[in-house]
Formats: sequence, C-alpha cells, structure tokens
Amino acid sequence: MLSEDILFLSVAELGKRIRARQLSPVQLAESYLERSRTIGVRLNAYATLTPELALQQARVAEKEIAAGKYRGPLHGIPYAAKDLLAVKGYPTAWGARPYAGQHFDYDALVITKLEAAGAVLIGKAAMIELAGGMGYRYASASATGAARNPWNTDCWTCGSSSGSAAVAGAGLAAFAIGTETWGSIICPSGFSGLSGLRPTYGRVGRSGAMALSYTMDKIGPITRSAEDCDLILKVISGHDPGDLGSLPEAQAKYAGAEETQGRLRVGWILNQWKELSPEVNQAVMAARQVLEKSAGIVLSNISLPEGPWETAAGIVVSVEGAAAFRQLIHSGRVAELNDPAGKIGGYMNEEISASDFILAQRVRAILQKKMEHIFSQVDVLATASLPATASKIDANLDLALSFTDPIGGIGNLCGLPAISVPCGFGQNNLPVGLQFIGGALDDDKVVLAGKLYQRQTDWHHKHPKIL
Repeated sequence: MLSEDILFLSVAELGKRIRARQLSPVQLAESYLERSRTIGVRLNAYATLTPELALQQARVAEKEIAAGKYRGPLHGIPYAAKDLLAVKGYPTAWGARPYAGQHFDYDALVITKLEAAGAVLIGKAAMIELAGGMGYRYASASATGAARNPWNTDCWTCGSSSGSAAVAGAGLAAFAIGTETWGSIICPSGFSGLSGLRPTYGRVGRSGAMALSYTMDKIGPITRSAEDCDLILKVISGHDPGDLGSLPEAQAKYAGAEETQGRLRVGWILNQWKELSPEVNQAVMAARQVLEKSAGIVLSNISLPEGPWETAAGIVVSVEGAAAFRQLIHSGRVAELNDPAGKIGGYMNEEISASDFILAQRVRAILQKKMEHIFSQVDVLATASLPATASKIDANLDLALSFTDPIGGIGNLCGLPAISVPCGFGQNNLPVGLQFIGGALDDDKVVLAGKLYQRQTDWHHKHPKIL
C-alpha cells in the first residue's frame, strides 16, 4: 500500500507522477480501496464501493498511458461520486432507505465525462437522505449513518455531501464529487479542511442526478486545492441536452482560471455573520491579512443588500423539493426516512402557497439585479465559510447550526459560484474555512482567488492523522 504522503497529494501532483510513469494507477487505486475498506467504514464515508469497476478502469488507464495515449490530468486518478449520481451496475440509493437497492441502467453525465477523462471511480460517497430535501435535524439522517469528520471523529463533516467530504478529507480518494442546493459543498469543505467549488448554476449538467431543487441544484468538486477544483471543473462542465437548466455550451464550458495583468478586486463582507466564534474570527482575520498583503489582490469592505433573501431561497427549495419527491410523500414511505424532521417535512412543504412561491421568484429577480451591481464594484466577495467549527456528531442541528447565512441564501438563489478553502484551525484540531463568491459565470475569478490565497499559505497541504 502506498504511503499517506502519496495518498494525500493533490490531483495535480498525482497526475504529474502518473503521466511520468512514476506512479501506477493500479497501485494507486488499490491503495485507496484498501484505505476505503478500513478507514472509510469507520467514518461512514461510503454508500457503496466499486472495486471491480475501479480496478478495471485503473488497468485501462495504465495501459493507455504506457502506450502514450494520455487523456489529461485526471487520467488514472481515483475519485468518489456522491450517491445521488447514477452509476450503471451499482445501487444509487440517494442516502435514503426507501430507495435502497435502486438501480439505473445508465451513468450520470458527470460520471460519463470523468470516465472519458480517464478518472477511476472508487465508490459512491454517502450522503444525507434525499440531500436534505425533506429537512433534517441530525447528522444521522442517512441510510449509512452520520459521516464522521477525519480531523475529529466526534464531529460531523456537514451538509448533504457529508460523505464526499469524509472521502476527500481522509485520503480515501484523490477527490470527490458533491452537490449543493444550499451549503452542501461549502459547509463540508469548510468543516473538513478541504477546497470545494460550487459552480455557477447550469454550468455542470445534471442528467442522471437526483433532483431536489430544479432551479438551485449544482454539482461540483470537493478536493484538496483550488488548482484541483480548476482541473476538475474543466472536465465536468459543458452543456447538457438532458438538463433543462443547462447553459448553452459557450457559457457552460469552463476554460480555467488564468491570471491577468490587473489585480483581483476582493470585497470583504461586513454583514454576513452576526457572530463568529473567537477561533474562527482569529483564523479568518489572519486570512484577511494575507489577502491584504497579496500583490495580486486589492481588498475593500462591502456590505450585502438587506432583504428576505434566505426566506425566499428556503421557499424555493421547499416547494421544488416537495414536487421532486411528490410520489414518495403521497405514498407515505417518507415514514421510512431516518430523521424525525424528514418524516414530516414533505407534508409541511406541500402547504406552502403558490403565491408565496411566485413572490419568492420575484424576490430572486430583484436580488439578481442587486448582486450584479455589487459585482460591478468587486470581482469576488470574501468571508468565513462558517461562523463555527464542526458540530458534534450527535448534535441537534436546529440548535448547533442555527445561525443565519445571508450569502448562502443569496449565492444559491442567484446561482452564483463559490469556493471554500482552508485557512486555519480552531479548538480540538478542527479546520476553519474561507470562502470566495463570484458573479454568475465568474467561476474563474473565484478559483483564482483561492489559488492566490493558497499560493501564500500551506493550510491545504495539511491532512489529519487518522488512527
């Protein structure tokens, strides 16, 4: 088995070694599989492992690279995909007991694109049941149990992509694919010391992915660096004819983050969090000082527009979630969900009025104009990813994560890209995250901000010591 020093390398570095034939894709896949069978089980990181597929893909990659047929930087790189993405021949249970044993006879488009790039699928990452679509109160709201944080296993990884963060954070694969409707890439990346990218809405096709909120669901990478996010988004972006929310190819295809002559204008949000824990505040203020000293950045203060943005976003998610899971709700099988809130949440969501939903859409249009004005003044916004470090594994999340999140509501309601990068640690060896948010289709500016920050820090090179 390969050493941890290798297994925690970035996708970019692993790719270089594979291309130079200094590292075997087969040996890499075998090492990640072995780690996934042991550490992965203890962390509840996986819904399903795919060892036969992984080794088959790794052998093909090794032969192709030896023959000079190199497909690109993901060729031979093992990864995990959140279990709401269909993989032919394997169960896709959406994290929920009512869908245990569910199979599809096709692959999700993201899986197809990663396979074409030569990536190696190690397994399906665990997730919160139905991506939290019925609501949930506990981290145990999953058919596979609560995903434990590799930095402190008494704590949670956060969000519906909790398994994807456990996989990437524990070095069980080189990267993982997660999804975000509201917070489920940014939160687990922040809690787990990872670099996670939420792309612009419509940039990554959702064919073959479970639907929660048709106008807010997004698919993106959870990795160890902003550079890795850049590499992966280049592969998975592009128009999807099977996704009505997909952007045209010219807009959807991501070309990458390239540095320009000018400096990146970063707006530090003054009114995002009502209160930051002292440990988070210390880490993010140190991160601000790094940004202030960066030659490639000009920093200023900025405030978010005031309004009912979180309420509007919550109404959209609730109504669209009730529509997506209408059959499950009406069949009564929501009673099979693990979480007490999830058992009743769908019925409550169906009671939201059509007029409230339409009003939320009008609020969205107003907000998009306001955010366009803000992004005429700055290129990206910056703030703490979360106001606290990871919650306890058995915490009541209504209490532990009860803080308001204006930029989370704004960013997701408007379909804006964002990245969370690690910026330090708090008590009990728990990571702290810094997030950058951009305007629509400005994924490159968001990634560039992450790259510039990581060029001057080494938080993204640190990894947990798992016993």
